[in-house]
Amino acid sequence: MQSLLETILATFPPIELAAAVVTLACVWLTIRQNLWCWPTGIVGAAIYAYVFFDARLLSDSALQVIFIGLQVYGWYHWLYGGGEGRNTLPVTDLAPKEAAFWVVVVVLGTAAVGRLTTEMGAALPYWDAFTTVLSLVAQFLMARKIVQAFLMWMTVDVVAIGIYAAKDLYVTAGLYAVFLCLATLGFLGWRRARRAQERLAIA
Repeated sequence: MQSLLETILATFPPIELAAAVVTLACVWLTIRQNLWCWPTGIVGAAIYAYVFFDARLLSDSALQVIFIGLQVYGWYHWLYGGGEGRNTLPVTDLAPKEAAFWVVVVVLGTAAVGRLTTEMGAALPYWDAFTTVLSLVAQFLMARKIVQAFLMWMTVDVVAIGIYAAKDLYVTAGLYAVFLCLATLGFLGWRRARRAQERLAIA
């Protein structure tokens, strides 16, 4: 029995399991537009910063540190970013010109971060850089309750599954497979919320 427990812990380190559970809770709360997603996300990002640094995924580790700042921003913006009277922030769509701008940001950011982390000896530098930059954009747009943020997260999840499996982070790879399903649900749910807001505005 002890040997089995040791095998499980060796395969799935407790700290990685803890990071996975906390981050999963954060995503679920985000889909439900629950403000508790932000403090939960801060805890998850802090744990994952260590996990990724230990795996030499330097872009991902740095990303988690930045995420902590974005979580604070999102927390405030969801509470008070709704315009006049500091109302709760509504769900909105990304305009075509804005989408084109963010595509350029992701391409240029991936090239820059990938080159930098290659020189630092990072594993899978350009793939890692792509998920890092796209995650930052997605998180920023999530803080502004933009529906298309979930489409970006779906892209991140697909690429991340391959990265983490290649680095033997099987718990995290499995987690991102779950994230992919949740991001799909989140996109559909937020799109429904957006349409409901439009109907109320017309009425």
